[in-house]
Amino acid sequence: MALRTRVWSAGKLFLLASALVATYLLFAAAAMRLALTSREVQVPDLTNRTANEATAVVASLGLTLKVDDARRPHPKIDAGRVLAQEPAPGSIARKQRSVKIWLSAGQRSATVPLLTGETERTAQLRLAQDGLTLAAVSEIRSQDYPSDAVVSQEPPAKTASANVALLVNRGDRGASYVMPDLIGVNGDRAAEILRGRGFRVAAVGSTPYPGVAAGIVLRQSPQAGFQIGPGEPISIEVSR
Repeated sequence: MALRTRVWSAGKLFLLASALVATYLLFAAAAMRLALTSREVQVPDLTNRTANEATAVVASLGLTLKVDDARRPHPKIDAGRVLAQEPAPGSIARKQRSVKIWLSAGQRSATVPLLTGETERTAQLRLAQDGLTLAAVSEIRSQDYPSDAVVSQEPPAKTASANVALLVNRGDRGASYVMPDLIGVNGDRAAEILRGRGFRVAAVGSTPYPGVAAGIVLRQSPQAGFQIGPGEPISIEVSR
């Protein structure tokens, strides 16, 4: 009987100790979570504040401020004011964490750079870097300028403007001819002359035509008057 009483007492002590340990662990976890939560703050929105104002705001929350040296132009935010930040506004951050900001350089002066002589791609990149708009691209074909080079620009360099138009040389297309009228001409003779000029001529068919001698051109492609270059194909249909 005494042994049973001692075992029962030991069991109660064990249960009591277990309950105390569980309670301690529960309160410890809650306290740790509370401590961690108390060290977290919501990142404020610093947009359009000065660097001094932003410093005061983050310091009041236990955060620090880091200002990037590079300033970015912005059409609406004045120079010296915050235009971007990291972490983003509304995000959760631990105290003592740094908030990085970028300051505005203000509105960039829209002065057109010298683009004449540059390639079209280089001119496009330069305009994008300067925040200018490529309004239009016109083309010429000439042997007097390098291919893909900017021949002229509007407005000229050092002019205040947000839009720029370019004239670009696409290079010489090479020799071209006007397709002659072959209808009614002897097909063999016409083909011989055209092949001598570098054209590829093929008779694609023959059709009986009353009153017309055999071998006379009845149809042609391209039609008379079209621009055509050496090496391009020409097809004719002759009578039989």
